[in-house]
Amino acid sequence: MVISGSWESHLPASLKVTYSTQGPLVSKISESASFLCPQVISMVMVAVGVYARLMKHAAALACLAVDPAILLIVVGVLMFLLTFCGCIGSLRENICLLQTFSLCLTIVFLLQLAAGILGFVFSDKARGKVSEIINNAIVHYRDDLDLQNLIDFGQKKFSCCGGNSYKDWSQNMYFNCSEDNPSRERCSVPYSCCLPTPNQAVINTMCGQGMQALDYLEASKVIYTNGCIDKLVNWIHSNLFLLGGVALGLAIPQLVGILLSQILVNQIKDQIKLQLYNQQHRADPWY
Repeated sequence: MVISGSWESHLPASLKVTYSTQGPLVSKISESASFLCPQVISMVMVAVGVYARLMKHAAALACLAVDPAILLIVVGVLMFLLTFCGCIGSLRENICLLQTFSLCLTIVFLLQLAAGILGFVFSDKARGKVSEIINNAIVHYRDDLDLQNLIDFGQKKFSCCGGNSYKDWSQNMYFNCSEDNPSRERCSVPYSCCLPTPNQAVINTMCGQGMQALDYLEASKVIYTNGCIDKLVNWIHSNLFLLGGVALGLAIPQLVGILLSQILVNQIKDQIKLQLYNQQHRADPWY
């Protein structure tokens, strides 16, 4: 908008003052580029979720509270919509989209904060939920290869076996110790429970044969006897600074996004007020 009074019409064009709510091109490119990475990540998450959902059977991961494929799709779509609002809002200087972006980020941040606080306050209930998930995973160990690999990785990583102890594997129909179980793995545990053997070239997948029939002292010579729940809790306690750093790393970009969006909204409002003020004083010859 050009400020033009009765006397200003005689001024050369180079001396006329102009005001615009539109930022420079370089600023707009930098604003849109800041949202490009989250949008690409969100699209990748949706693609991976859709692929995993199409490749898996409906009951493959029934032991988990939420299907990871569905979770990836939902989070990816929400993340894309959120970053889309922020990107278009900053490019078009749309206050409504920017405030929507800021509000959604605030809600996400508060939900994460509430989840952390509730998990700390109700640690016993959280432990019980984790125990339930692990026991369900043990039951469905042979139902899905990815779940099987995940459990094997966890048991080798934390040097543990089962949920509370190695005898939890009796919950699985293949490892059950009942007399009428025809499985060759009867009363056994997965190979990932076995103690590592130095210089072992070939993994013995039958090293856990009959381990559930042994007492703790005898079994501890061949396999890990401690459950994974206690190991996981101990790992969390010993890595609190690491987990705190990760949480802080997730929180800082959200807080920066909320702050910058509010700053941009205030700048746009100030420019609008300036335009209205200039329009009201265009007829004033002394302005």
